[in-house]
Amino acid sequence: MTLPFPSTGKSKDEVLAAMRAARDHDVQWQKGRAFSLVYHAGKDVDDLLKEASLLFFSENGLNPTAFPSLRKFETEITSMTASLLGGDDNTAGTVTSGGTESLLMTVKTARDWARKNRPEIKQPEMILPITGHPAFEKAVEYFGVKAVHIPIRADYRADVESARKAVTANTILMIGSAPTYPHGVVDPIRELAAIAQEHGILFHTDACVGGFMLPFVRKLGYSVPDFDLSVPGVTSISADLHKYAYAAKGASVVLYKSAELRRHQMFVYTDWPGGIYPSPAMGGTRPGAPIAAAWAVLNYLGESGYLEMTDLVMKATRQLQDGVNATPGLKVISNPEMSVFAIGSAGLDVYSLADELTKRNWHLDRQQFPPTLHMTVQFGHVNVVDEFLSDLANAANAVRKPSFEKTANAWLIKIANFLVRILPEAWVTRLMDKASSVLGGGSRLPGKMAPMYGLIGSLPNRGDLKEMVLDLLDGMTRYKP
Repeated sequence: MTLPFPSTGKSKDEVLAAMRAARDHDVQWQKGRAFSLVYHAGKDVDDLLKEASLLFFSENGLNPTAFPSLRKFETEITSMTASLLGGDDNTAGTVTSGGTESLLMTVKTARDWARKNRPEIKQPEMILPITGHPAFEKAVEYFGVKAVHIPIRADYRADVESARKAVTANTILMIGSAPTYPHGVVDPIRELAAIAQEHGILFHTDACVGGFMLPFVRKLGYSVPDFDLSVPGVTSISADLHKYAYAAKGASVVLYKSAELRRHQMFVYTDWPGGIYPSPAMGGTRPGAPIAAAWAVLNYLGESGYLEMTDLVMKATRQLQDGVNATPGLKVISNPEMSVFAIGSAGLDVYSLADELTKRNWHLDRQQFPPTLHMTVQFGHVNVVDEFLSDLANAANAVRKPSFEKTANAWLIKIANFLVRILPEAWVTRLMDKASSVLGGGSRLPGKMAPMYGLIGSLPNRGDLKEMVLDLLDGMTRYKP
């Protein structure tokens, strides 16, 4: 069924009222209830971002000759970022729509660099830890560069010796994270980049999460391993402006050691009747608002502002980590360097813990291999630490406490996972919903909330997982009355 196109327009008040009503069902990030997805620096920064965005609401970065203001903002953003991340006068970069585009451009650049400098390579490969961001897997499908995965050590950082052994005659690129998204730990960038340099291949530091945090963490006296362009062998780095730079979405920066290397990222078509068509990255039309907002917030906060916020965020992070470790059955995974970490457990079901926290209006991403809960702590969490730790303790007690309802639901899930193999899913769902209702259960069965980054869906344990997720995405992106 399709939604009829509006035959007449509605008033401004009607339209905005409908939008506000829809937003009422979203996670309350303004109150610090989401530990991912949103980075909130306070009302003054929000007001600045909105005003700066409105100033350049209609401008298009596709043609910098028409909008030299956007050219000024972008070049100054990349130059300031380079100075923060170990770059020099030779460093060149681009503002992209987000971390995914930055990482896609990194792989595309490496592929085209290899086509020019290593033409004998017909099946290019890149080496990355299993904790590398999924955008690199997307690049595999887009650009035909094979991903060679290496394991991580007991501390969840990339295994250097495995990386060394993984290098082949087809390797064009190696990757490390600063930090990894799942566990918040910085890979041994200096050691990994040395291997890349030894073999004459490119190395990218994915600092999409930490690029605008780690430099300030270090300046505050915390221990931060080397990770940026100052490290020998690192040829590119990415850092998301819309994360710890607290800019508007979507905005990221990808930097290259030299302008010559960055040229492999760009696209130019000269034979179109419409004229010569160049673009620096994936997009054609490039919204001016995120570029303008990013320039505004970098200049508004400056180093002193970022240091002040980083200090508060790191203190809140340490308090949260201490609280997690003090909760029986819970622990912080490894020893993260900054304000991203994972909650694990040897005795509690962390997915059930997440369900309990959801009941208390907290949003935490569920992760896998091993099961953990993700925590990205940012300025918007500074004033909710005590509230969260109190709810965490109560949620852990609820998960730890045996109950008839929990036992019954566990058996229902087992039964459902068996029945779904031999009966249509719709039949099983109706049966389980009825049984759950009789037993007083509040959730739809079968299945627990699945571990998914950026998206949480209830998936039963059956069939091909990739096809199930595709079905879920397909369903969520279709109109339903």
